[in-house]
Amino acid sequence: MRLYRFLMLCIACAVLILTGGCVTTTSPDYSAYRAHIPKSVLVLPPLNQSVEVNAPYAYLSTITRPLAECGYYVFPVAVVDALMKENGLPTPAEMHSVSLKKIHEVFGADAVLYVTIEEYGQKYLVLSSTTVVKARASLVDVATGTTLWKGTAQAARSSGDSGGSLVGMLVTAAVAQIVNTTTDQAHMLAYQANAQMIFNDHNGLLLGPYNPGYATDTRGR
Repeated sequence: MRLYRFLMLCIACAVLILTGGCVTTTSPDYSAYRAHIPKSVLVLPPLNQSVEVNAPYAYLSTITRPLAECGYYVFPVAVVDALMKENGLPTPAEMHSVSLKKIHEVFGADAVLYVTIEEYGQKYLVLSSTTVVKARASLVDVATGTTLWKGTAQAARSSGDSGGSLVGMLVTAAVAQIVNTTTDQAHMLAYQANAQMIFNDHNGLLLGPYNPGYATDTRGR
């Protein structure tokens, strides 16, 4: 009898933990976002915390399309980058230090998307090879400096184990490393990661004014 009661108590505790986890799930606060819906977004070259020196500009080329599809006018990133460099700001860190007032004066953008790349590229672990892309982003209102939204882009792809054979695992990992250097799997993963971050139904970007579904996006209302 005591064992039965103990088992029932364990089951009850497990149910409470599971249901409690569901109850505590909350929706993000979109109130500031709703108050300052931007029409145009300027994307600065990302800060880079990864070991891949080419990550910022490889990643930058994958973020504009999903932003535009979401319903925002996106300033051409190549033009923004060139203009910044011509005015004595050669690195992403220096570009990120530019005041919002100056960005408004020069570009007239409604919001700026700041991105930091945390991981980008391939991890070669002898018996496996994993390509990883991870970045965090924040959308800031130019007029007020208010952070409207924050998100995380993350995706990974493993080379697999080739059926469990030690030799097969080594060959697969080596081939994946060679293929990755020629086709840049990280670049393709960045598209996937950004799409998931921006179009996430729970905490993604709100649909912008140029998206046909803008009026029907009820998140935060």
